[in-house]
Amino acid sequence: MEVKAVGKYIRISPHKVRQVVDLIRGKNVGEAISILKFTPKRSAAIVEKVIRSAAANAEHNYDMDPEQLYVIRAYVDEGPTWKRIKPRAMGRADLRRRRTSHVTVILSEKEA
Repeated sequence: MEVKAVGKYIRISPHKVRQVVDLIRGKNVGEAISILKFTPKRSAAIVEKVIRSAAANAEHNYDMDPEQLYVIRAYVDEGPTWKRIKPRAMGRADLRRRRTSHVTVILSEKEA
């Protein structure tokens, strides 16, 4: 059985979050959280929160053993982009793209 948690509309670019998600794919939940605690990136805390949510969903909704859970899939999709105007010299303007992300983590129990 698979359990899913999704963090949506997170205000960080998908490229930056994918760097962190690649570190934890295929790992045990405890090991993944340990890796994220010592990863010096802002998105590590966001991914950790989504993993903890998925683990809590597994334990509460499906009575799964939290010690047996591991990350089978983790991916980051691009959310809506906020467009903002930045004033420039001589009356010109630049478009600033504020990117958002949707982080999805899918957990499953290790087969005995």
